[in-house]
Amino acid sequence: MSDIQSLILLFLVGAVSGFINVNAGGGSSLTLPTLIFLGLDSALANGTNRISILIQSFTAVSSFKKEKYSDFTLSLKIAWLTLPGSIVGSLLVINLSDEVFEKVLGAVMIGIVLSMVIPRKKVLEIENNSNVTWPVYLAMFFIGFYGGFIQVGVGFILMAVLQYLMKLNLVLVNMHKVFIVMIFTVPATIVFIATGNIDWPMALVLAAGNSLGAWWAAKFAVKKGEKLIRVVLITAILIMSLKLFEIF
Repeated sequence: MSDIQSLILLFLVGAVSGFINVNAGGGSSLTLPTLIFLGLDSALANGTNRISILIQSFTAVSSFKKEKYSDFTLSLKIAWLTLPGSIVGSLLVINLSDEVFEKVLGAVMIGIVLSMVIPRKKVLEIENNSNVTWPVYLAMFFIGFYGGFIQVGVGFILMAVLQYLMKLNLVLVNMHKVFIVMIFTVPATIVFIATGNIDWPMALVLAAGNSLGAWWAAKFAVKKGEKLIRVVLITAILIMSLKLFEIF
């Protein structure tokens, strides 16, 4: 595959990933394997992916704000405890070998698929909720660690915490989710930049695709509401399952 073809592939994968990440989660299950397929080692692929996640998250936050869906005070109140976990997780992962990283990635994907097929009780969602309990803060620390470490599927975990512990509706869940991801991605990205684990041409092309997908995803989430988000969520799970069983 030529360099031009690789960059076109990255842009397209990025656009799909950005749309999925904002409305559901698991987009990095497409981008990370693609970067590894294109020849990057695990640490370089992981770091390169963070640039696109950071820019995509900023774009989605901006798009939600433009659609008059934002509560930065509450989002920051939830997000701040992800920062120490993110630093620890990113420092740990850069020292893993490619073989170990790929095994961890495979195990994470299996866990995500299993968690999504386990039946759950219906949650009584409320329109808004500013009450942040200690279980939410504790969950945020571990989400920061996981996000700094591998990122893949962190959107699903965040959605579960915000929906089941704070009982927010899915539009608000996604609004807070993209802000929280943006916050904990900043220190992780700094770690990867400082250790030289960024392929900048690939990172910027992937980020452009991610941003395009994220921008439209935020608009659709607000205009189409929870029905669309549930459809995208099911699609994301299906894609991850197909990749898990090496069907494509």
